[in-house]
This record gives sequence, C-alpha cells and structure tokens, in this order.
Amino acid sequence: MALSIHPDIQSLTPYVPGKPIEELQRELGLQRVIKLASNENPMGPSPKALRALSEVTQSLHRYPDGGGYRLRQALAERWKVSIEHLILGNGSDELLGLLARAFLAPGDEAVMADHTFIIYKMEVTAAHGRPVVVPLKDWTHDLDAMARAITPRTRLLFVCNPNNPTGTMVSADDVTNLMASVPRDLIVVFDEAYYEYVREPRFPDTVSYVREGRNVVVLRTFSKIFGLAGLRIGYGITTPEITSILNRIRPPFNANSLAQHAAVAALGDEDHVARSRAVNAQGMEQVSKGLKALGLIPIPSQTNFLYFDVGRDGRQVFEALLQEGIIVRHIEGTMLRVTIGLADENAAFLEALKRVLA
Repeated sequence: MALSIHPDIQSLTPYVPGKPIEELQRELGLQRVIKLASNENPMGPSPKALRALSEVTQSLHRYPDGGGYRLRQALAERWKVSIEHLILGNGSDELLGLLARAFLAPGDEAVMADHTFIIYKMEVTAAHGRPVVVPLKDWTHDLDAMARAITPRTRLLFVCNPNNPTGTMVSADDVTNLMASVPRDLIVVFDEAYYEYVREPRFPDTVSYVREGRNVVVLRTFSKIFGLAGLRIGYGITTPEITSILNRIRPPFNANSLAQHAAVAALGDEDHVARSRAVNAQGMEQVSKGLKALGLIPIPSQTNFLYFDVGRDGRQVFEALLQEGIIVRHIEGTMLRVTIGLADENAAFLEALKRVLA
C-alpha cells in the first residue's frame, strides 16, 4: 500500500554524514584510514571528561536529569546569564528542529544563506515553513541582503558564524548593523559551533543581545573543540521566554547522563581547549601552505577546517582520496572541505592529494 507523505517531507534528501572509518576499512581492506571529514577534534576528548564518564557508569540504570541542572548551572556561570537562559540539546542540531517546530506555521519564512549548514533548510522544510535563501558574498554571509529578504511572514533568521562549510565569519560591526535593522519580534539564531576556534578579535559578542532581552538564540556545542561529538550534547543561550516555549516540545530526557557529566568536566578543562587551539592553529598553517604549494587557494578560515576549490570534479577527487585512505568532505561541484588533523594526518592528506591531482 502506498504511503501518504507530506510533499515537504517527500522533497527532503536524507543528511549524509562523513563516511565512518570502519566502513572504509571494510570496503577497501585498508589498515590505516584518516578521517578529516566531520570537523572533529583530532586531540580527542578532554581527559577530565573521560574521568567523569568512568564515574557515572554505575548509575546508567537511572534516567538522566531531565533539566540538566549541573550543566546548565555551569554554563550560566560561564556566560553570565541565569540558568533560565539555557537549554540543552542532543547536539545543537536538535535545538534547530525545536526552533522550527515552535515558531513556524505552514508558509512562514526563515531566512538563511545559500551555502551554509544544510540542517537549517531541512528543519524549516520539515516544519512546513519556507526557506528564504540568500547568496553569500565573497564566501561570507551577506547580512545586509539577508535583512532585505525579511518579510511580514519571516519568523527566523539563521546566521552560521563562523560559517560551515566556508569557514568565514561576520564581524561585530556586521552583526550590530543587522540587529539594528531587523524587527524586534524576529528571532535571530546565531549558530556558533566553532566559537572556541575563532582567532579574529572582531568576532561578535552575541550573548550580549540575549542579556539585553533581544529575541536571539546563540547555539554552541561540545562536539567540536571539546571533543564530545559521539555523546551528542549542545546548548542554546536565549531568553527565558524562548527557553520556556522550546521546553514545551523538548523530549524530557534529550541530554543523556554520560553527555551531561562529560560536558561539565570538559567545560572546566581549559588546558585541553588551549592545546586543541594550538594544534589547530599549527595544522591550519601546515595545510594552508600545502594546498597553496599544489596551486590550490583555500578560503581563509576561523574554524578547524578549510574549504577549497580543486578545479575539477570534486566528487572524483573525493572518491580518489578514499582509495588512498583519506576521508574528506565533498560539498558540491569542485569544492572540498578538509578538517585540520594532527601533523602526520595533515601530511598524509597533502601527499595523497598531490598523487590524486597528478
């Protein structure tokens, strides 16, 4: 019997994550596979987080704290807000879905960039809203054009900063101009998954808008620099009114016990964060120089990845690198994205890419 599917859901294509290491090893019989596809921290989790995990395993027969009190309290102290300003998610991806479900009626609009995190478009469409897609300008969000795209039906505006997959950022001045021009009732979502990697001092303090009571949601994650991608834990900083609305549809135990305990510990491991930043900065320089030596010009990045044009069919280059045991990300056309790894992983990628391009 044929299934009845809403046209919006029928139009969606499932999200395809980076290829797992084990899968490629099985397919090609390779001993060593290097994954540089999903912007994970090659340093691994915080040692403090690993110790915290070992301490909580004896209570796994109990449901987690549905309100995530300890983690929300730690985050409130870190960002100088009240605990009512914090909401946890099964990764920040889940919070994107909650925002779409909570604030979009069928036909309502959400403004986003055309070359950004694909989940925005997927969640808006799944909630039967209409994505309004605005082209990037020099690989960066064009906030002026996004503001002009707002209509009376616009409910959400998404800014991925720094942007995935380009690695570019918008500055504090850019955001000041945006916030001065958007309607006060519009919810502006700043997705800052790579916040801890940013080196540019002109990066905006978006949490300040939350403290002022503006309709702003700042999304952060423990999946990147904190190295907890496998535990799926993210959070949002926003107004108590918005957290109250999102909590009405949030699953009651969406943040599991292991993730909560590990995140509290990782948040306090400043040494691990500092080492991760240093390794990333060194690796960024290594890979940037290596790509330029091959005649490829990467887009300047404020993240832990680089986006670059291979000048030919990117899918073919991606597939050829798989044969070399290197997993990167093919986004579209001639563009590839590579995560910054450890020094030996970066060197292996550059050598493999040199062979493939030759």
